Amino acid sequence: MRKLLVVASFLILNFTQAQTWKTDEQYIQNFAAFAVEEMEKHNIPASIKLAQGLLETGGGQSRLAKEGNNHFGIKCKEEWTGKTMRHNDDAPNECFRVYDDPKKSYEDHSLFLTQRRYYTKLFSLDIKDYKGWAHGLKKAGYATNPRYAGILINLIEKHRLYEFDNTNSKEVLFTLLKIYPGLADDKEFMARQNNKGRTAEKEKSNTLNVAYKQTSYAQQQKEIQDQRTKSKYEVLRSILVKNHPNGGMKYLVVPEDMELQLIAQKYGISESRLLKWNELQNGKLKQNDIIFLEPKNAEGNIATYQAENGESMREIAQKFGVRLDKLYVKNRMSEGSEPQPGTLIYLQGKKPRN
Repeated sequence: MRKLLVVASFLILNFTQAQTWKTDEQYIQNFAAFAVEEMEKHNIPASIKLAQGLLETGGGQSRLAKEGNNHFGIKCKEEWTGKTMRHNDDAPNECFRVYDDPKKSYEDHSLFLTQRRYYTKLFSLDIKDYKGWAHGLKKAGYATNPRYAGILINLIEKHRLYEFDNTNSKEVLFTLLKIYPGLADDKEFMARQNNKGRTAEKEKSNTLNVAYKQTSYAQQQKEIQDQRTKSKYEVLRSILVKNHPNGGMKYLVVPEDMELQLIAQKYGISESRLLKWNELQNGKLKQNDIIFLEPKNAEGNIATYQAENGESMREIAQKFGVRLDKLYVKNRMSEGSEPQPGTLIYLQGKKPRN
């Protein structure tokens, strides 16, 4: 019993540390406790939450998980006021939530499901009905992959994640040892957890001290000066041309405020063409602007999109690689008008008449 309690304390201390995970098994061992705790609070099967986390992060290896502690691919949405990061998903340079630690991501995922009407019917299912939950999530529109439910079910059955639907937060370590009996005798594993647990506060303190030195007034002035002296050539050299999800069109994300003329010169495309293709009124570009190096398409790669707070029609057109004039026609809107937050924007076909 003492050994189990020691393992439990080490694992819990280790859960909130930033790290990467090399295998699905290590991911499960690190986050089963979070999934079970959320199951107790919100009646979401722990097996489903773990399977979604495994799938979304690729076993903890995704950029969103490593850099943003975002384990469920949750985008910013208008109500989010926390930290954010940009990542390519359905469209380039989309806004995703950033969390201080993975536990916050698990908590926010629960709120995401419990506070949206699309998922209300799921909570009438038996908490041990992981198959019903998997199919229900797909039907409610959680993911666009037609195989989403099957993938979740396969992960649950492959890794025996259903075992966590039959436990509680006090016994989750017993369940882990039932699935992975070698953990109890893995001296290296226990020593590693013990070492991390003992040094967690010290490392946190050291990190804060280093951060303070790095952000001193002198250092800040040096960074500002370095940024000012960096040549435009170096900035342009850092730009990567990418293929857009909507048909593979060539585009780039502007790394900092600059003139369109610089991009025109770099890629040998006339500035007038770039202005036309990107529906720009002038050549002044802002950081994170999306610029296409060829004409955009008449339709998007998905059927509809819900406009976010403050988002313009042009921003939506750039995000999905659709001509702005076509976007206005599809949505029966007059040119120059803008959508309200939550407006359903049609990217394929035409909006039905009222």
